[in-house]
Amino acid sequence: MITSPLVSLSARLRGVGEWLSPLGLRLLLAWEFTESGLEKLHGENWFAEISTRFPLPFSALPPNLNWTLATWLELAGGCALLLGFCTRASAFVLWVLTVVAIAAVHWPAHWSSIAELWRGYAITDQGFGNYKLPLLYLAMLLPLVFSGGGRLSLDQLLFRDDRKTARAGALGWGLSLLALCLPLTALLPTPGVAGALLGLALIVAGWYSAPAHGTAPERALR
Repeated sequence: MITSPLVSLSARLRGVGEWLSPLGLRLLLAWEFTESGLEKLHGENWFAEISTRFPLPFSALPPNLNWTLATWLELAGGCALLLGFCTRASAFVLWVLTVVAIAAVHWPAHWSSIAELWRGYAITDQGFGNYKLPLLYLAMLLPLVFSGGGRLSLDQLLFRDDRKTARAGALGWGLSLLALCLPLTALLPTPGVAGALLGLALIVAGWYSAPAHGTAPERALR
């Protein structure tokens, strides 16, 4: 049957992808965030000019502190992605940092429709924002948040991830929605809050509705 060679080929390509796919994302994102961090490290602090646009809790912090946080999170996160060290945590921190950057720098100040908002999906700002590039970074960070740094990473060397297919379950989906949607409230408050509430509901459902084997956390995490 033709399906057997195709299945075998697919499995082999998937095996290669576990080595190369995360590596490509890590290298490109490491370059971008490290470059941005170095520019801040050697440049002038311009966060005071946009301090009112930062979402909470960053709007309550001094511009100098926000500048220092952004600089060193980009540098440390970029190095961590390059090495594949604590990849999930590093990618998530950079994901939140990018959402904050979109809200403060790239998001349109005023928009009244999805069509108008979509005009901000651009590299240069024509009066409607320019969130295209950071939005692409968010999409590229997501596979690293959920799948890790891949085979060619310090994580694999240190923690020996066996890459077995895991069951997400309600708890997994709930935690993911909560973690991703809370930062998104800075850009889209209503969808962000709705997603976070749905995440909380799934967490509760996963905690209490799993089969009665072991403790509630253990059952929900299976």
